[in-house]
Amino acid sequence: MGGKSGGHVIATVFSITIAAVAYASGTYGPRLLTNFMEDRGNQLSLASFIGTFVYAIMILRAVRAENEVPTTIQDAMASDIPGFTPQLSLLLATGMMLVSVAVLVYFLNHIPNSIRINVVLERIGERLIRKIRNRFPENGDGEADDLPEGGTPVAARRSGYVEVIDHSGLDDIAKDHNLRIVLERQAGDFVHPTVSLARYVGTDGEEDIAERIEQCFVLSGLRTPQQDLRFLIDELVEIALRALSPGINDPFTAITALHWLGAATAELGRRELTRAPDDFDKDDKRRVYPMHLDFADYVSVGFGSARSAVAASPKATLEAFDTLLDCARSIRQDRVVVIRHEIDRLMDQAAGELSGPDLALVHDRHREIKQALA
Repeated sequence: MGGKSGGHVIATVFSITIAAVAYASGTYGPRLLTNFMEDRGNQLSLASFIGTFVYAIMILRAVRAENEVPTTIQDAMASDIPGFTPQLSLLLATGMMLVSVAVLVYFLNHIPNSIRINVVLERIGERLIRKIRNRFPENGDGEADDLPEGGTPVAARRSGYVEVIDHSGLDDIAKDHNLRIVLERQAGDFVHPTVSLARYVGTDGEEDIAERIEQCFVLSGLRTPQQDLRFLIDELVEIALRALSPGINDPFTAITALHWLGAATAELGRRELTRAPDDFDKDDKRRVYPMHLDFADYVSVGFGSARSAVAASPKATLEAFDTLLDCARSIRQDRVVVIRHEIDRLMDQAAGELSGPDLALVHDRHREIKQALA
């Protein structure tokens, strides 16, 4: 009876999980499934239910009454089959059951909360900002090193997205063979055979160098946020685009996505993007030259990708203007011109999408922002 009840609970829990996954995928986009399945609350809840169920089933196999019909050869050979009840194990199973009840109450509250759009956007935005702070230093000279010329290309051997690049492994290869390695792809790029992943410059001509370098690139069938900042930015953009689509028409969700996009853009604007600490080894020497996007590239990936949909909504356009203005006030002065250009492009796009009082309102706000940034 207990096993049957436990099976019903697990079936209910998995039904709730699948329903939540289907809703999140259909409403916010399939890329968000990664965030949902990585949620520690969901993982621990499912693990506790399955663990309790399996443990209870195993304990039931050990419980038997006196003179019970033998079920094994050893029992059949015995003249007398004594009853057996594992009291300690049953006590532990009871404790696990009580814990599972508490976890079930938590799970029923956690699932609907985890798919609330504000919570989803907050988790993506905070994760993006945290990765930006961990990857890029706040202070730097702002000058990118000159890349070595020429070299021997290293081609990909199969197709897929670059999921992870082993920078420490590349540095060891460069150090062992007195090379300089220039990366021509970054995490999130799609490659296929004959596409160059990197090139190495040096006098060492051992044949296994290219193979060792190629093995430092982990390819898979999907993008992940592990080293790919653009993946997290694309998630925010995708939610904004879906919210502003004619079928949904939810500018408030799009505005929330723009707020987190603006926070991440401002964080990028205050940091050195061309010389990350991981680019240098323990001796403060640079042997590996990764690809780095500049600030304009990140603005284009974020606000630029959402521009066409934002421009069709006067409310979202006005909020995007204010968000970009806040970014311009908190970033390095040499990058403010990038924000100005994005504001002008958004205005040009809105001029072709809006008309009447909406367009006049947007024009007035654009003029005020231009004066503030002058």
